[in-house]
Amino acid sequence: MTIRDVPWTHPLKVTLRSGLERTFGSVYEALDFLEHEWPLKRGARYERAVSSCRRALNRMTPAAVAREAFIAACLEAGLPAVMAAPLPHGRPVQRSASAVV
Repeated sequence: MTIRDVPWTHPLKVTLRSGLERTFGSVYEALDFLEHEWPLKRGARYERAVSSCRRALNRMTPAAVAREAFIAACLEAGLPAVMAAPLPHGRPVQRSASAVV
């Protein structure tokens, strides 16, 4: 079964503990990060973000709710998240590996 991704209106840039930035432009990207790369796989906000992302991918929760839950989980884990510039329609998010300046 393939779940279609749900894009966010405005991507998020998250600064990782290593100092690198990652840009997330959709619910699936956030969920994949939460499930496979998250530094702190515990906490109420982490659990809420995972649940909200799964529900958004199944069209049971708005993508904006999943995005807010992801931001809250980032704050809980000490990962600063800021809104990135909106993408031109139809362009995929580019993942950045550059250090924060």
